[in-house]
Amino acid sequence: MTTNITSSRGRGEALASLHRRADGLLTAIPPSLPLLALRFALAIPFFNSGLTKWDGFLTLSTGARYLFQEEFRLHLFGSEFPYPLPLTMAAAAGTAELILPVLLVLGLFTRYAALGLLAMTAVIQLTIPDGWVNFHLPWAAMALALVVYGGGRIALDPLVPRDRN
Repeated sequence: MTTNITSSRGRGEALASLHRRADGLLTAIPPSLPLLALRFALAIPFFNSGLTKWDGFLTLSTGARYLFQEEFRLHLFGSEFPYPLPLTMAAAAGTAELILPVLLVLGLFTRYAALGLLAMTAVIQLTIPDGWVNFHLPWAAMALALVVYGGGRIALDPLVPRDRN
């Protein structure tokens, strides 16, 4: 009986030791690496979407024009409303979807770029309410993490001078 207790205790201590070593290895991962991964993971779908909105320099694609004028509706208070100024909204979305992801990848003004994409995600959610679980929730979570934690050390943000007053 005492052999089983001793054996169980030894296995428990070995498991606890293994857990401590594994935890030590995981905590040694620099926080900048997952922040870099988050920046890329959030930037890619928005940048790709932005590319589809343009047919050349400052020329909205036919598809973007059609979607914003005819298809997209804001779902508010149980009703659907057309986008106000649809071509202006399409141009603004297309511009933001190209500029903000580039800022994220560079790690430049990361918190503001992520905040902009978080706001865009909210508008997208109001436009396509069924996309919450598969797309909008992960985008919102990534953007919120970047708003809170910034871009990390593998970014240009640390090089931006700050007012010390």
